[in-house]
Amino acid sequence: MIILMNSSKALDFQQKAKISKYTIPELQKDADHLVKEIRKLSAKEFSKLLKTSKKLTELNMDRYANWQADVDASHAKQALLAFRGDIYSGMEVDDYKIKDFNFAQKHVRILSGLYGILRPLDLIQPFGLEMATKLATTRGKNMYDFWKTRINKNLKALLKMEKSGTLVNLCSMEYFKATKSDLLDAEVITPAFKEFRDGSHRFITLYAKQARGMMCNYIIRNQLKQVNYLKSFDVEGYQFNKKISSDKEWVFTRGEKDSD
Repeated sequence: MIILMNSSKALDFQQKAKISKYTIPELQKDADHLVKEIRKLSAKEFSKLLKTSKKLTELNMDRYANWQADVDASHAKQALLAFRGDIYSGMEVDDYKIKDFNFAQKHVRILSGLYGILRPLDLIQPFGLEMATKLATTRGKNMYDFWKTRINKNLKALLKMEKSGTLVNLCSMEYFKATKSDLLDAEVITPAFKEFRDGSHRFITLYAKQARGMMCNYIIRNQLKQVNYLKSFDVEGYQFNKKISSDKEWVFTRGEKDSD
């Protein structure tokens, strides 16, 4: 099975990567093209487009000004080690051994507004660009238009090579829209995470993000290759809830005992 994650705004390029092994993003040329388009924007246009503060606008414009087309580890870092948002707080990448990285490299893919799709060991440079950004390019009016079927082609080839035909969607809705999943010819399973509060199961964004990372981590650390094994996920009190799950959305809940 293939596990799909999404990139995060928070990045860590201060801490040195603990692994020297790396790969180059498969859609690097597309990312370079986007950077050229972004460089045409004024600070005011950039701030309006990405809805960033003056400080964050200056930071990101400086990042793109220093962007290098020739990627190497001196100015870039492996994606799985660079992303540090809420999703990635649920992972234990600092404790990974080479077998964990190798498994992740084969089975995990990360969707990104700038890079399209990344392998965990792909080198990325500091950036700020969400998948929902309405940046107009020669390919269309936003990132969904820009990537069109490029992400799909990559995923379809990967699923064919991996042979299971199963995609585990641990992305946010914003990012998963870029896959055009109805064209993937794959079984898509979307885990959902809910908290039992005041007599009902509720979706709480922060906890759901962290849980998506924990599930990805659980798959990697246990090297799971069959989707049914996900139902045994029991991290931080979560349990598979068959009663409120469907064939395509598997719901994991916690907190029921606390309500007694």
